[in-house]
Amino acid sequence: MSNVDPARDAAFAGPWRAPVNIAADAQGSIHDDKTARELGLRGGTVAGSIHMEQFPPLLVRVFGEAWLKRGGLSLYFKHATTNGERVRCCASVPTGDGAAGRARVWMEAEAGQLVCEGTASVGAPDPASALRQRLASATPPKELRILKHLHAGATVSGCPARIASTALDRHLKVITEPMPGYADAVVFGGRALPANLAIDALRACEATLTPLTAPSVGLYGAIELNMLDGPIFADRDYLVRGRIVAFGETPQTEVIWTESVISHGDRDVASLLLMSRLMKASSPLWAGS
Repeated sequence: MSNVDPARDAAFAGPWRAPVNIAADAQGSIHDDKTARELGLRGGTVAGSIHMEQFPPLLVRVFGEAWLKRGGLSLYFKHATTNGERVRCCASVPTGDGAAGRARVWMEAEAGQLVCEGTASVGAPDPASALRQRLASATPPKELRILKHLHAGATVSGCPARIASTALDRHLKVITEPMPGYADAVVFGGRALPANLAIDALRACEATLTPLTAPSVGLYGAIELNMLDGPIFADRDYLVRGRIVAFGETPQTEVIWTESVISHGDRDVASLLLMSRLMKASSPLWAGS
């Protein structure tokens, strides 16, 4: 039975693709088959940042080429896929003033599951994006053990970030939806990073901002990526600043919300709002609970 809402009006739909689990060899992570199955999943998961890379061609159809430099994509992940499972992304007609409005977006699996859903926009970051609304209604956690030592409002700055073109070349061999600007520096004046690598750059402050004191397995719960004056380029030195925004929990996970901004000189290039889940069953701090 399909889990996708049939009432959704998909004015735009991309082709069916089969994303690769590029981190399948990362033992002890949620992408590793053995670890994922021990935690109750069907197998090693395809990262949400990989799924985000399937949306840009569709969103250029929705909003125009401006989306690549000043676009936002805000997604909440609902169903974890495994290596090679076919999915496609969809979008509604934008609401608001022409192409400068907000579109509903989602990804569906060929088997019928709703993989993720959210919003996309172009121009200034959308204050009413899917994740901003979800964050505004988030309930404080009753108990944290993995994240207990961290505090909302904590900040870091000046964290260096640089993604080499060699890493980009490797990634382009497995990317779901290649675009000219990733390989050709003429398009944007540099080689643009697709979402997975752009998010890696924006997470450069994570080890300093959210160090963990005990082992645990994490996964993306939601991601909002905004190009402020993008794109982010390979082989360029950036600085990243970040802050802890909020915490939450579910019966199976502890949740942390963080926000980071990547800059080049005095210019903010992109921002990331990230909701990460840490599996309680993976942590000795929850053993026996």
